Amino acid sequence: MTSDREKVRLIFGLKLRQLRNDLSISTYELANRTGLSPSYLNEIEKGKKYPKTEKVFAIAKALNTDYDSLVSLKVSKQLEPVVELLNSNILSELPFELFGIEPGYFLEVMANAPTKLSAFISTLIEIGRNYDLRVEQFYFSVLRTYQAMHDNYFDDLEQEADQFLTEYALPDNPNDCPNWLLSILTTTYNCVINPYDADSQPALSTLRSVYLPEKNTLLINKQLSNEQQAFTLAREVGYRRLKLTVRPLESSVLEARSFDEVLNNFRASYFARAVLIPRQRLINELTSLVAQPTWDNDRLPAIMKSFAVTPEMFLLRMTNILTSHFGVKELFFLRFNQAEDGRFRLSKELHLSKLHTPHGTARDEHYCRRQVSVTILNELRELQQQGQWNNQPICRAQRITFSTSSNTYFVFSIAKSSPPTTTNSSINIGFPLTDQLRSVFRFLDDPAIPETLVGETCERCPIADCNVRAAAPVELIRQQQMQQTQSHIEQLRN
Repeated sequence: MTSDREKVRLIFGLKLRQLRNDLSISTYELANRTGLSPSYLNEIEKGKKYPKTEKVFAIAKALNTDYDSLVSLKVSKQLEPVVELLNSNILSELPFELFGIEPGYFLEVMANAPTKLSAFISTLIEIGRNYDLRVEQFYFSVLRTYQAMHDNYFDDLEQEADQFLTEYALPDNPNDCPNWLLSILTTTYNCVINPYDADSQPALSTLRSVYLPEKNTLLINKQLSNEQQAFTLAREVGYRRLKLTVRPLESSVLEARSFDEVLNNFRASYFARAVLIPRQRLINELTSLVAQPTWDNDRLPAIMKSFAVTPEMFLLRMTNILTSHFGVKELFFLRFNQAEDGRFRLSKELHLSKLHTPHGTARDEHYCRRQVSVTILNELRELQQQGQWNNQPICRAQRITFSTSSNTYFVFSIAKSSPPTTTNSSINIGFPLTDQLRSVFRFLDDPAIPETLVGETCERCPIADCNVRAAAPVELIRQQQMQQTQSHIEQLRN
């Protein structure tokens, strides 16, 4: 966002404004002392102009300082966080244009209130350190905000996928998709595809793919399912079709080097899902699904089976179409992983219209064992342990009411293992129960859908007779004690 020259101008302007304020001198008074116009000084303070040498001497004298101190890049303690931010990669990589913000406007805000902004920046840095937030987590948060602003539907990518499918016809048999995409990559883009396994590349055994740009070669894990191969290859086509050269090299973003990497990975992934699940086909399938008067757990997996996709790809694609073509703009998307020790981890989330419950604020707590997103994982693990799982996704639905807020949701979940790891994952979409949703989903009041009172986490849950509680309600007790103390103080005051 900022060049070195812009940084020098801005730092000079910040120091000038601070010195003037410390002396309680107005811009007009400084203008009288220096012979410079108020408007010119204002431009300097905003970092838009840098004065010539003789003017710097005049300003330094008027502010009771010397030339060297004024032009030095050293700043006071109050301005250090702002300069630290200016010198970091984060500021230069923030996608201001995605949110309609002019970079110059942000610089002006910094110039207008540097001390307050310093305190704010310091607070953000401290929060990040306390919660051990990595820079890629920040980037992904920005991306989620960007997705929510657009209801997770991007027509330019949809049109690009439609055009691609007119040039390259999608195979009728989903099992043929990997070879179809492999042919496109090798013949159209001269990309070399090399499969590997744990013996040939032990260090890459947990990754799905790695791209080597110097050799235009994609290494792809042999352990991937047919659906995972199709997505990996379709995303690789997406990078090339969309001309996205700044990109992560690994299938999973191990370390985000820039926001452009995160954004381009999202765009290529969106394109891949739009190619493998053409929008009109999905619109037709969902139109039939939502018109059904009853819920059937086998219906969603049956639709999904006609595409070369994983549950996560399919449900993410559903969010694109539900918001754009069915007007369902209030929803959340969650992915839960079940670790070997049985612990559940919220590993991915997207909230449209607002921050819904549950969400990632309680990553170190125990998510409610009553929610379908968790019970379906226990069910899957039990089937696996008994040797009764047929390796096909299982689907369940639930109407839930949160005990702390009385908010009600309809949630459906699909669970499956995730090669090349042995992790089980549940992919979930939840919708606030509203009259508008009932007008779209005809099956919402089907009595066969279980209704359950739930909590967000065990640590915050007031349900006293819960037989699946994994931890004591310590956070709830702490909050209640605080409320009692505050109530007692109010009584004493009255």
